[in-house]
Order: sequence, then C-alpha cells, then structure tokens
Amino acid sequence: MSVALVFPGQGSQAVGMGKALAENFKAAAEVFATVDDALGEKLTAVIWDGPADKLMLTENAQPALMAVSLATLRVLQAEAGFDLKRDVAFVAGHSLGEYSALAAAGSLTIADTARLLRIRGRAMQAAVPVGVGAMAALLGLEFEQVVAVAAEAAQGEVCQAANDNGGGQVVVSGNKAAVERAVEIAKGKGARRAMLLPVSAPFHCALMQPAADAMAEALANVTVKAPAVPLVANVLARPVTAPAEIVTSLIRQVTGTVRWRECVAFMANAGVDSFYEVGAGKVLSGLVKRIAAGATGTAIGSPEDVAAFKARA
Repeated sequence: MSVALVFPGQGSQAVGMGKALAENFKAAAEVFATVDDALGEKLTAVIWDGPADKLMLTENAQPALMAVSLATLRVLQAEAGFDLKRDVAFVAGHSLGEYSALAAAGSLTIADTARLLRIRGRAMQAAVPVGVGAMAALLGLEFEQVVAVAAEAAQGEVCQAANDNGGGQVVVSGNKAAVERAVEIAKGKGARRAMLLPVSAPFHCALMQPAADAMAEALANVTVKAPAVPLVANVLARPVTAPAEIVTSLIRQVTGTVRWRECVAFMANAGVDSFYEVGAGKVLSGLVKRIAAGATGTAIGSPEDVAAFKARA
C-alpha cells in the first residue's frame, strides 16, 4: 500500500470542526493554541463556536482549515504512531490546503503557516472589489472544453479555468460578466450543469495578481525548508522539494489553475492507492474516487476517524 496525504481547501469549513479532537487529545489542543498565538487572537473561538459568517470569511477560513488539518495529523502521529517520512509517498493540498501540506511535511512551521494564510486570505479578498468578480462551476465538460469556453467568454475581460477538480467538474473565475457569459456558453456546449458559486472573490485568475504580489513579499520573510516528503504542487501537477521552487509555485498558485485532477492522477500513476484526506470535510475523498480508479479516499477529521485509522494500521 502506498499512501498520500491530501489537505482540504476553502469550502470544507464548518463551525465546530476540530473541537472534539482538541477536547480529547493534547496534541490537537497544542496546534490550536499555536495558531491562536501566531495570529494574536482566539481564532479557535470562531472555529468552534461561530458565528458561521465570521468563520466563512476568507481570512479566517484559511488558517482555520489548516489548524484542523494539522491538529488531526498531530493526533495521528501521537496516537497511532503515524510517521510521515516512513508512511507517506506524497503530500498535496487543494489551494490553501497546499500550505497545510507544507506544514505537515515540515517545510513551514505551523505558526508561519497560520500567519501566511491570514495574509493570503486578506490579500485575496482585497484584490478585487466585491461584485466585480465571480466564479462558476461547469459540470460535464472536459477540461480542454472549459478552457475554450473561458477563452470565448472573456471578450477582453478575464475568464480562466481556476480549478480542474476532476470527475468532470471545472471551475472558472474572472470578471463577473465574463463568467456569466461562460455559464451560458457552457450550457450551449452541453454542460450538465453550469452555475455561479457563492464566493466572495474570483480566486485563481489574473485578477488576483495583487494577492500574488502580497504572497511573494510574505513568503520572502519566512523560512521554507525542503519537505520531509515531496509536495505535488497545484500549478505543476508534479512533485517539488526545492524550497525556491516551492515558493515560486505558491506565488503562481494565487493566479494559476489548481490542477487537482492531474495532481491526483500523477500520484495514482506513481503507485499511490490510498489517499487520506486530513482535516475537515470529505470533498477530496470524493474527488479521488472519481479521478483514480481503484484508489481509496478516506477522510480523517474526528476522534472516531482516528480510532478507525488505528484499528486498520
């Protein structure tokens, strides 16, 4: 059995996530305390008690999801004897989850990762005025078809394929009018569904360039080490281990396509047959099953999940 750890992105957050882990395991509680200290505020109070609209804010959701992922991993290490270097072939994460993956692999400290994600969340939100941008999910078209749809819809504005999630699900991002045109064009080309998403900004497109610039500045001020296991990078869909290449890919990721389908396919083709989604939600586990035939996707984010993992190990 070959294992990859995958880390969820924005949209997987839910009030109360990680609370049972922190209540039951010291290793998890320590991660949440580290994140609170790094940010200089009680983000854990928002994670566990809400309100939901505050947790949904990009600047909170991003470090919050990382905290739950790392708390879960620390419990696996403490309670199940899980050893990343021994037991894992690759790590990867969806968008912000790439930062969680790097923290998991020891490339970034948890404190630095929390601060970077706070900066990233704020910069992504501030890059485009509310109402100017949009994102839409196009279902039932191949990635290359969506690239063509986006190009046709742009008409001098920005419209790009933002997330290639796999299983015939591609998200486009850009100027609101262009994205709305893409929805109509996709329907005309036989998309099973095409709908605008309830997001606060147009992530992973050229409109995010101010946020990419902010991340370049922020990443220049932290130490990035070589990860204990290779990171399969969103924008490259191949492994990276050199710190300079990791930094470059994180900056590119802000405006570039999250090539998730290709990332999972790469890992599966390299022999990975078990994908563990570490943290909140089950989105990536579902995508794994649609991308990599024969591979298993297992979500781990609760004390019960940890117990089940221990029983299998």
